[in-house]
Amino acid sequence: MAVRHQLISRDPAVVWAVLEDPARYAEWVVGAARSAPAEGRWPEVGSSLTYTLRLGPKEFRGRTVVRRHEPPRWLELEAHSGLLGSARIALDIRSWGDETLVILDEHPLRGFGGAVHNLALDAFLQVRHRDMLRRLAKVVEESPGRPAPDSPANGGQGLGI
Repeated sequence: MAVRHQLISRDPAVVWAVLEDPARYAEWVVGAARSAPAEGRWPEVGSSLTYTLRLGPKEFRGRTVVRRHEPPRWLELEAHSGLLGSARIALDIRSWGDETLVILDEHPLRGFGGAVHNLALDAFLQVRHRDMLRRLAKVVEESPGRPAPDSPANGGQGLGI
């Protein structure tokens, strides 16, 4: 199981504003070239978004479905990636003083990914999550909203995890 965390120098409401916009997933999800709403009203349970992944010259299309939506704390998704199968992606959003702690937990759920799940795959996901959470933090921290008191936007040092 690949679990990582990121401290974001914004209030949880700003994090949620980014997570609730399906068109913004391509800004922070590693490998996603485009994302758009598909079925239902994102991020209600059962709603979905579509995305395009680029791996070198190849493009793959996928779909992500909301399985749990309990703001301001939980967003759980199932990302369907065709032949690779699907993965559970859980975002645990916690207020951390004036900042937000985001805990990302992802693991293969169905199909090929679930069948070959091993330590090597978890190591790959750890690297991917480190980049993805940094990108999410950047998107959130550059979004309109009140920065946390110690963030670089307020002249503080920030923590840069």
